[in-house]
Amino acid sequence: MKGITGKILFVDLTSGKNTTVLLSEEVYAKYLGGLGIASRLLYDYLEPGTDPLSPENPLIIVPGLLVGTGLSTASKTTITFKSPATNAFGRSVVGAYLGVALKKAGFDGMIIKGKSNKPVYLYIEDENVEIRDAADLWGKDAIETQIFLREKLGKDFRTGAIGLAGEKLLLIADIDFEERQSARAGGGAVMGSKLLKAIAIKGTGNVDYADEDLLKVAITNWNKKINGSEPQKLDMAYGSGEFYEWVNKERGVFPVKNWQESIFEESFKKHKNEKSPLDPYYWSPKYTEKLHPCPNCTKPCGRFFVIKDGKYAGTRVEGIEYELLYALGSELGIDNIEVTAKLNEICDRAGVDGISAGVTLGWAMEAFEKGLLTKDDTDGIDLYFGNEEAAIQAMEKLAWKKGKLGELLGDGVKRAAKKLGKGSEKFALEIKGLEPPGYDVRGLKGMALAIAVSVRGACHLTGGIYAPELIGSFWKLANVDRLSAKWKGYEVKTGEDFMSVYDMLGMCKFSRSLFWIEGMLDGLKAVTGIDYDVNQLMAIGERIYNLDRLINIREGLTRNDDSLPYRVTHEPIKNGVSKGNYVTEEELQDMLDEYYLVRGWSKNGIPTRMCLFKLGLENEIDSGSSI
Repeated sequence: MKGITGKILFVDLTSGKNTTVLLSEEVYAKYLGGLGIASRLLYDYLEPGTDPLSPENPLIIVPGLLVGTGLSTASKTTITFKSPATNAFGRSVVGAYLGVALKKAGFDGMIIKGKSNKPVYLYIEDENVEIRDAADLWGKDAIETQIFLREKLGKDFRTGAIGLAGEKLLLIADIDFEERQSARAGGGAVMGSKLLKAIAIKGTGNVDYADEDLLKVAITNWNKKINGSEPQKLDMAYGSGEFYEWVNKERGVFPVKNWQESIFEESFKKHKNEKSPLDPYYWSPKYTEKLHPCPNCTKPCGRFFVIKDGKYAGTRVEGIEYELLYALGSELGIDNIEVTAKLNEICDRAGVDGISAGVTLGWAMEAFEKGLLTKDDTDGIDLYFGNEEAAIQAMEKLAWKKGKLGELLGDGVKRAAKKLGKGSEKFALEIKGLEPPGYDVRGLKGMALAIAVSVRGACHLTGGIYAPELIGSFWKLANVDRLSAKWKGYEVKTGEDFMSVYDMLGMCKFSRSLFWIEGMLDGLKAVTGIDYDVNQLMAIGERIYNLDRLINIREGLTRNDDSLPYRVTHEPIKNGVSKGNYVTEEELQDMLDEYYLVRGWSKNGIPTRMCLFKLGLENEIDSGSSI
C-alpha cells in the first residue's frame, strides 16, 4: 500500500536499544493508520493486567494516515497506552508537528517500552535514534523544556515533553507538543514513569504516494472547500468556544459550579448589556496575539492569548479552548477570562489535563462549601466557587502535587472522592475514572449514552455526539431529539465509527461538516492508490472501535462500568431552558440494551463471536464472546 513505510520504531528504554518492527500490508488494509494502527499495536503489545505505571506499559505514537500529505486539516497524531486514570484503554489525539516529523524520518509510528535508570529524552534524526541524558531538562516545565531542546538541537526538530505533573506521576498528567496538548487519560504519567522527559524528531525524507498529481488536485480542492467557508471564518475569529453563548442560553447545557447549574446565569446577569467575559466574542479580539495552527491547517482555531497589563500581565497561553472555558471557568464559578487564562497556563506548563484538573477542583470547591473539606484540608485556602485567587493557589497545588490539597486532588476526582468519602462520591463527576467535558448530558441524552459507553471514559470526542444532539442532525442522522432517550443506540454507534475513521486518517474533527467522509475519498485514493468507499471506511472504524472495547474487556471492565455520575441520574437540571431534565437509571439501562444490540454485542456489552468474525477480528474471540 502506498503512503506507508510499514516501519514502526520500537524503543526499549531499559536496554537502551531500538529496533524496527515491520507491519504487513494486510494490517494496514485493516487499520490504515493513526488510531487504527495505534489500537492494534496496543492490543498486541499490552499484556493484560499490566500496571499503567510499570515499564511494560507501551506508549504508542502513530500519526494519522493522511498526516504530512499537505491535505488541509490532516494534522492529528494518536497516542495510546494503558491509562493510569482509568486502568483501561488510554487514547489521546493531538495536532502535533512531531507526527509529521516522525513520518518524514521514515516511520509510520513508534512504540516505547521499558524504563530508563535516569531521566532521558529520545533523539531521532531520520533513522538515527539515540537515548540521551536529560538531567538538564528534568524539573523544567513542559513548554520551557521544548524551547530549550529546540534552541539546543535546531528549530527543525519537532518536540513533545512532560512537565512537573508527569515527573511526579500525577494520573491526570499530559504530554505537551509545542503547546498542543495530548491531554486526556494520563499519558504524561506513563511517560514520566519511564523517566522519559521529552522526544525530539527531525525528519528530512519523503513519503511516496500512489498518485502525486491526484494528490495535488485533492489538496487544491480541499482548500477550495475550506477557504471562505463559515467554519473557517468562525474558527479563525473565535476558536472552538465560538458557540459559548448559544450552548448556555439556547440549549441550557453548559455546566456551572460542578454541574449544580447548567447556564452561567450569574455571569450573564452581571454583564447583561455586554458579552460574558468567557465568550470568545468578547475576549478573542482583545487578547489574541496570533493564530497557532496545527500542521497543514488552513482554518486554525488555535491562538496565543496574551495579557499585556494588569494583575496577570505576562500570562501567555495557547487557547483558550471551549472545554477550558468550562473546566477552568464556569465549573469553578469564575467568569474572569484573565483568571481562566492563568489557570490554563498553570496546567499547560505543569503538563496536566485542564479538563480533569478543573473538574477535580470544582468537586473540591463544592466539598468545601458543604463543609466536607476544611481550611486545614485545603492548606488554608478559602476554596469557595468564584474565589479567583483561591482557584489559582489551589490549581498550583494540584498541578505540582503540593501540600495536603495537592495530594488529595492530583490524581483526579475519582480517587479524591474515595479518599474523602463523606458522601462526596455523589457529586464526583467521572466515568471509568475520567472527568467529563463541558456538556451537561442531562439535557443531551444521546450524549449521556455516548460518554457512558466511551472506551476511554467520559469523552466528547470518541463519538462526537454533542453535534447531532445540540443541532438535531449530523451527516446521515436527522430529527435527533436531545431530550428523548429513544433510538440513541444507532446514533451513538454511527458517531463512534465515524470518529474512528477521522482519527485513523488524522483528520481534525472541526472540519467534519466540510468533508464528512465522502469528501475525503479523493485524497485517500491519491495517497494509497485504493478506491475506498464510505461503507468500507465505516467498517474499518467499527473494527477499530470493537478492538478498543476488547482491550477494556480484557482489563476487566464490564457493563457496570458503562455508567453515569450520580448527579446525572438523580438530580434534574436546576436552571435554563433544559430545566427539569435528567437521565434516569432506567433510561440509561434501556439505552445500553439498544446500543449493545445495534453493536452486535451481548447483553453484558461483550462483542459476540459473529460480530468479531464479521469485522475480521476472529483471532480475538477468546475475550469471553459467545454466540
